[in-house]
Amino acid sequence: MFSRRSFIFSLLAIAVGFALFSGLRPAPVLVDTEQVKTGVFRATIDEEGVTRVKDRYRISAPVSGYLRRVDLDVGDRVIKNQLLTELEPLRSDVLDPRRRAEAEARVSAARAALQSAEEKTAAAKADAELADEELARKEQLRSSRSISEDELTRARKEQQRTAAVLRSANFAVDVARYELEASSTLLQYSAAQDSSTVLKERVAILSPVDGSVLKLYQESEGVVQAGEPLLEVGNPTALEVAVDVLSFDAVKITPGMQVRFDRWGGEPLSGTVRLIEPVGFTRLSALGVEEQRVWVIVDITSPSSEWQRLGDGYRVEASFMLAEQHAVLLVPDAALFHHDNGWAVYRVKDHRAERVRVMPGNRNGLQAVILDGLEEGDEIIVHPGETLKEGTSVKVRE
Repeated sequence: MFSRRSFIFSLLAIAVGFALFSGLRPAPVLVDTEQVKTGVFRATIDEEGVTRVKDRYRISAPVSGYLRRVDLDVGDRVIKNQLLTELEPLRSDVLDPRRRAEAEARVSAARAALQSAEEKTAAAKADAELADEELARKEQLRSSRSISEDELTRARKEQQRTAAVLRSANFAVDVARYELEASSTLLQYSAAQDSSTVLKERVAILSPVDGSVLKLYQESEGVVQAGEPLLEVGNPTALEVAVDVLSFDAVKITPGMQVRFDRWGGEPLSGTVRLIEPVGFTRLSALGVEEQRVWVIVDITSPSSEWQRLGDGYRVEASFMLAEQHAVLLVPDAALFHHDNGWAVYRVKDHRAERVRVMPGNRNGLQAVILDGLEEGDEIIVHPGETLKEGTSVKVRE
């Protein structure tokens, strides 16, 4: 018969065997899991953008001059042909002692030249009067045939010559007078003199469009050079968004593509791509790597009442919609791995890893569409490690 002692030894043997089995059995692998869900898949290119006024006008100085103070602030409304500011002629130089002495000497020389010309004019006038009297006397003598015709002709020529000399002397007086005025101008219009009563020419700077002041380059009065920017105006309610994307991504974007704007301070906005610029540029990334990037211009299609708080130069986050699918099976992209020239995932079944071959569709780096191989509700392992094999015991991490 089976004794009590044998029964006790049997129980001890079973306990020892179970302890050895439990100690030698591999511990379950801790894993993270997610369930297969049905949802909306979106493949996007996400980049930061900046708003800007579509049509902005930079107003520059048409000529060099002295700018009057601009009595406008950024944001002030302006209308077309409104006077924004004026340009006055440049101020005269201040004369140092040497230049002032030279100017005064030139004035004295010009005054002496005028006096000399006036004296020459007086002499020429006397000669002309004498020639006139001589001609009149000889015409009377000729009428009585007391002198020959040749003498009368010579008198007439002399009268013409003295008249020409007198006219020339008068012109010389005018020239000398103008030279005196020119010489006096340097002293009269010196910056140290009060010229407030002198009428100045002014160039009016007008607004080319209706809009608002966007930027002031020069607010205080002072000297500006021709072509120097003064201010910018534009319509702040006509905004577009400029987004610089990697050239690798720019080739995937097409005109008319839908864009979503987030994280600008309000509800998401919609837009459409208007232009992909054909020229790229180089920019250093935050890691110091050179990147080739391209400007993409997007029009905001949401009602303007939804983005009235946006202004020129505001930051937005733009998502370019490459693909959008509804009611599709979605899994984390990190759950997929290569297997036998295809793709597979590990599904948790009876606390063990079951390798399942799948056919993925579109992927966006975070999610992947599953076309075949899984069902909604399946629990799959995310980030499967190299130690994970078919049939491995697993434990879901809490």
